[in-house]
This record gives sequence, structure tokens and C-alpha cells, in this order.
Amino acid sequence: MKTMQWLIRREYWENKGSLVVVPLVLAALMIVFTAVMALKGQNATFSINTPDGTVSSADVLMGVRQQRVVAEVMATAYPLVAAPLYLAMAFTVFFYCMNSLYGERRDRSLLFWKSLPVSDTATVLSKAALALLLIPLGTLALALATALVITTIGLAVLAVNGPNLMPQLLGSGQLWLTALKLVSLLPVYMLWALPTVGWLLMVSSWARSKVFLWAVGTPLITAALLAWANKMGGLAIDVEWLFQNVISRLLISVVPGSWFSVDTLHVAVENAGRATRHNDPSGVLDAIYTQSWAALGTPHLWLGVLAGVMMIGVAIWMRQRREEV
Repeated sequence: MKTMQWLIRREYWENKGSLVVVPLVLAALMIVFTAVMALKGQNATFSINTPDGTVSSADVLMGVRQQRVVAEVMATAYPLVAAPLYLAMAFTVFFYCMNSLYGERRDRSLLFWKSLPVSDTATVLSKAALALLLIPLGTLALALATALVITTIGLAVLAVNGPNLMPQLLGSGQLWLTALKLVSLLPVYMLWALPTVGWLLMVSSWARSKVFLWAVGTPLITAALLAWANKMGGLAIDVEWLFQNVISRLLISVVPGSWFSVDTLHVAVENAGRATRHNDPSGVLDAIYTQSWAALGTPHLWLGVLAGVMMIGVAIWMRQRREEV
């Protein structure tokens, strides 16, 4: 356990810029932008669709029931404000995995690390743990904090022209339940992202150059060649199925919510959206959480887990045998 902790610290020290500095800068820019828009007055106005109608920051009078509804909507939907951070996390995980094993061979630091009493299995697993658990967990904590700050700024703008909803928001149990729901989805994300992480680690372990071209170009070029062969030779190859079930799982499974590419999952969310009146997001978001956990019951996830574990095994095997680019 101590060895794994030190290996993860090593990854943190070597990648501090992309793992820590970039997300913090992005979060700061989001907060600063929101504050500037708030100071500009009319440009900072916003509207919220509730079961009682549309409420905007220009509304001066708001009934008690309407205040409660607005607070509940904000308590449910506030994590969506930090969507850029979730997308940035996907890019961070992608490029970290793609360069992690190749980079240590390129700068010859692999020779030093192999001289230490640390197994290749532990080294590769530490990189996978950082990509699948620690980066998403850190991003989630930062995203929730950023979303709360931005929401507070929005409530301050609303308080200038109308009621102060901060007490209702902080007193809403939905505020804290929403955060717990997001954290609870971390196991779903870890399992779903495993094939992409495994694929990138495997490519990073054997590619001698141009890792991005191998990691991204290989599946895309393969699909293009199969589509061409399908067109020219009249082969019965379902290229669309290949993209949805193989290529997308290799390349974009690190994007949060990409499991909704499964038909049965996104259809249920769409039905919840149509059933929700006045665009109240609570019903839709509840469906998102429920159907995210339902992904554990799909073969897409478990076949991806199996493929990801096998590719991580190949990455370990390659690291034991390849020391130079």
C-alpha cells in the first residue's frame, strides 16, 4: 500500500501542471467570467424555468412558494454549471494515459524507475488508479465548489432586485443530496472508462513514436477502410455498430455520461424529459442518476471492463520488455 501511495505521488509530481494547475485555472476563469457578467448588470440576468413559470433576476416580487421552488431547482441543477470542468477532465485523463508509459521511455526515466524495487504491475496500476479514480474525484470536488461559487454569485444578482434565496438554498436537503448523487456515480464512471484507459495505456506501452496517431488514428483508419471495403465490395459490415460499440468505447468512454450512448439508457432519460412539465430539471436529473446506475446491468459496460482489464495486462507485459522508444 505504501508503494502504491508513493507511485501515485510520483505521478502527481510529474504531471502537476495538467492534473492540478489547468483545472484550477479553468475554474478561476469561470468564476471571474461570472463575476464580471454580474457586475455588468443586465448582461448578468438569468432565467429559471420552474413549475410555476419562468423566474428571472429582474423579478422583484416573488411569492414564498415560488422562492421555494426556485431554490429547489437551483439545488438540483447547480452541478451542471461546472460542465466545462467535466469535459476538461476527459481530455486530462485521455492525454495523461496516452503519454504516461511512452513518456518515461522517451526521456529514459524508465531505466531509473526499473532500478527500484517496484514491479511493473504496481507502476501501471498506479497510473490506471490515478486516471480512473483520483483525477475524477479531484475534478468532482473542484466542480462542486466552483458550481456553488457561481450559484452564489447568481443568487447575489437576484438578491439585488428581489428576494435573498441563499437561506432556502442552504436549507434545502436537495443541495447536499445532489452532491452525494454525483459522488455515487464515480464507480459507474470508473467501470465505463476502463476500456479507453486500457487502450491508451496499451498503446503508450508499445508505440515508439506518434502515440496520438496510433491511439486515435488506428481505430478511425480501420473503420474508414472497412467502410470503403463495405462500399466497394458490398460486404455486410455494420460500420455504424462498429463505431458505437468498439471505436467509441476505445476513444470517448472517459467522457462523463458517455454511457448514455446505449439506447435503452438515453431513451429512458428522453422519456423523463418529455414527461416533466415546464422544463423542471429535477425529474430529468433523477432519471440521469437512475439510468447511470442502470448502465451496470448492460453488457456494453461489462464487455468493456473485460477488454480494459486485458489491455492493461498487455500494457504491463509490454513495460516489462520495452525500455526504449
